[in-house]
Amino acid sequence: MKIVEYPLKSQWDSLFSRPVFSQVPLEKTVRRIFRAVASEGDKAVLRFGKEFDRYSGTRLEVSSAAWNEQVCNVDSDLKAAIDRAAVNIRRFHEAQLRHEKKIETEPGVICRREIRPIDRVGLYIPGGSAPLFSTVLMLGIPASVAGCRELYVCTPPDQDGKVRPEILYAAKVAGIQRIFRAGGIQAIAAMNYGTESIPPADKIFGPGNQYVTAAKQYAQYLGTAIDLPAGPSEVLVIADETARPRWLAADLLSQAEHGPDSQVILITWNKELIRYVQTEIEDLLPQIPRREIARKALQHARMILCRDAGEAVAMANAYAPEHLILAVIDPERLLNNIRHAGSVFLGHFTPESAGDYASGTNHTLPTRGFARVYGGVSTENFIKMMTIQEISRDGLKSLGPVIETMAGAEKLIAHKLAVSVRLENENTSG
Repeated sequence: MKIVEYPLKSQWDSLFSRPVFSQVPLEKTVRRIFRAVASEGDKAVLRFGKEFDRYSGTRLEVSSAAWNEQVCNVDSDLKAAIDRAAVNIRRFHEAQLRHEKKIETEPGVICRREIRPIDRVGLYIPGGSAPLFSTVLMLGIPASVAGCRELYVCTPPDQDGKVRPEILYAAKVAGIQRIFRAGGIQAIAAMNYGTESIPPADKIFGPGNQYVTAAKQYAQYLGTAIDLPAGPSEVLVIADETARPRWLAADLLSQAEHGPDSQVILITWNKELIRYVQTEIEDLLPQIPRREIARKALQHARMILCRDAGEAVAMANAYAPEHLILAVIDPERLLNNIRHAGSVFLGHFTPESAGDYASGTNHTLPTRGFARVYGGVSTENFIKMMTIQEISRDGLKSLGPVIETMAGAEKLIAHKLAVSVRLENENTSG
């Protein structure tokens, strides 16, 4: 990890730049696959599945029988862990459903909001070497809590057409109704257009590689809503002299192992801590199976020595991290000044991996600085708020002249007439 001591504020932009990797020309590939799926439906999804995932089957949907059979292969300890995590996630997301009040903005004018869930939600779950069954919980549970009518998952199968049993079990726990063997760009295209098997989604959720991310952005361009801008995982840790170097090293490695484009940053005003953390990283790195991936991520990681806690917080706000760990003696004091972060982890006994799996908060979070304007996925991402107003006759008599004056000033005379005709005869019911 690169060590930077007392950087000037003018250096922060370059210091906190995200990793930039050479990109294949994605747009052309995305458009080609979308066109094929739009015109050929299931046939195109299966063809690309054979090309990219080596799945040569003819059925996209996982049958109930296969689903139930595969679930039996999940280890009982893992089932218990998933069940317990699901309880916490559900409890936290149920608390996000607000009960709206009627507001009388003035006598006779009543306004309120009512919740309506999104009807059909498509969830993309990556497979491969790190199948993110935890993401099934993080997306499926708040969607179920919100009351979405249709929930389905697209996820790449192995070459035998099997979906990882952990994903299938998590899907049952989360309330997912259907699962399809489809990955990559073709899965996003299918969720966008709909095919003979896969219904078109009103909104697409879920993480993925650069191909999936580009496909989601294109789907949004075509008119299908998506969850939020996502990119490589990242963590920023602020630590003081009370932090344990080995714990910090593990926190940094837990993000580095996600992928070579993940970014990890440590900020401290304790110079010795940096040296100790470096030593612990070298000690722990050989112990993780994905060490080569983590090692690549560490090549563009940073350890920053700053002047004090205030400057550390200012740096964190400038970076706007996906995950922010406050490994300090009084984290609440620093939290008061944190303005931009996807999810914050307070104190020495709150590892970032708790939020990834089981504390109850959602791990689908904004990256690449989007924490300045986005929060993480919540129950509210699966609903919309419908505003309602009701005005009595007396209320319209009082408010009507205001509406008429404003509409007239904007030269929208029909808007003015909509009030005027109602006020012409005060004995007419409003």
